[in-house]
Amino acid sequence: MKATLKKATPNPEQSFNIHKDTGHGMLSPWHYHPECELLLIKRSCGTCLIGDHVGPFKHGDLFLFGPNLPHTFRHEKKYMERVDEKRGETVVILFENNTWGDAFLSLPEISPIFKLLNTSKLGLRIKGETRKKVARIADDMLNDCPSRKLINLLSALEIITATKEYDFISSNGFNPGINSVDQGRINTIFEYTFNNFHKKIALVDVAQAINMSKHSFCRYFKLKTKKTYIQFLMEVRIGHACRLLVEEEYNMAEIGYACGYNNISHFYHQFKTLTKKNPLDYRHHYLKTEENKLLI
Repeated sequence: MKATLKKATPNPEQSFNIHKDTGHGMLSPWHYHPECELLLIKRSCGTCLIGDHVGPFKHGDLFLFGPNLPHTFRHEKKYMERVDEKRGETVVILFENNTWGDAFLSLPEISPIFKLLNTSKLGLRIKGETRKKVARIADDMLNDCPSRKLINLLSALEIITATKEYDFISSNGFNPGINSVDQGRINTIFEYTFNNFHKKIALVDVAQAINMSKHSFCRYFKLKTKKTYIQFLMEVRIGHACRLLVEEEYNMAEIGYACGYNNISHFYHQFKTLTKKNPLDYRHHYLKTEENKLLI
C-alpha cells in the first residue's frame, strides 16, 4: 500500500474545501497533501500517526497540519460502524497557504498568521480555550455562506496565533521527503503493526511484510523514521493503553493484555518510560483534570 497524495478540489463557490466525514468516510491511509489542514474530531477516538509521532486522539481534539505532513487516524471500529447519533464524525478544512493571495499575506498585520502556517509544518495540537473557540467556528463553518466561511477561517487562525495555545506534534528531525516506494513500505509496516500490536510481534515477520531481512528492515526503519521499530511498537501499544485508561473500566492487567503485554511489570515499565507516569497515576490525573473542567 502506497501513501496517497491527496489534493482537495473546492467547488466553484469556494477557494478552499470544508466538509464533514462520518463513519467509514473518516478512514484514510497514510497520506499527505499540499494544502494546510484544520481537523476537528467531533466524535471518535483511536490512535494517530502524524509525522514521526504516535499517540491517542479523542473527542474534541483539534489539529492543524502544514503542507505535505504525512498523517493518518486509526478510528476505533465502533465509531465507524454505528449508524445512530453516536456515529463517528470529523470536520475537515483544507486550504492553500495563499488562499487569500500573496499580497494579502505580505501585509504586516497578517504576518503572525503567515508564521503560524509555516510553524504548522510539524503539526499542531490546539488546546485549552483556543481549542473550544476554534472548534465552534469550524463546526459552524459547515453551514456558513461562502464569504463567511473565508472570514471565519481567517478568524480561527487569528485566534490560534494570538493565544499560542498549542503543542508541536512531530519532531524537528522528521523528514517527510521520502519517495513513493518508501511511503508504500512504511504504510505497509503501519498497517501490519496496527493489525497485530495486541499480540506478540517478531521483527522477522514485519520485515517479511516488505520483503526485507530482519537486519535490513531494522536499519531501514530507523533511517526513515528516526526511531527503532521497537520504540514505534511501544508507542502504538502505550497510545492504545492511554485511551483504554481514560475511556474504559478495565483493570491494569486487562489493559496491559489488550495492548500486547503478557507481563504486567513490563507494561508498567514501558508506560512510565513513555508517559513519565505509571498507569494508575495517568488515569487519576486525567479524571482530576476532567473534574476541574466541570468546576470552571
